[in-house]
Amino acid sequence: MIHNAKELSAEQKAVIENLLGRRVLESEAISVRAFEPPALSAERRETIAEQLRRYFAELDEHRQPASPQEADEVITEAIRSVRPGYRSHS
Repeated sequence: MIHNAKELSAEQKAVIENLLGRRVLESEAISVRAFEPPALSAERRETIAEQLRRYFAELDEHRQPASPQEADEVITEAIRSVRPGYRSHS
């Protein structure tokens, strides 16, 4: 079910803003969905974890050295690309 932000009670809006980590605009539509993630066996979970470790090790082999400040800037830029209203807490 989709709700218009302007039709939400102040309490509902506050809860949604808390979940999103940002202010909800009156012109926005809100949709909430609950689902149960698929269960993974311990073996499958370990296989996936090992594949991720190998993948990130391969990426690390090819990356250029960066200062902590440069790394923070890249992460902030990536967050802003999906959350334009994001503001750093530092």
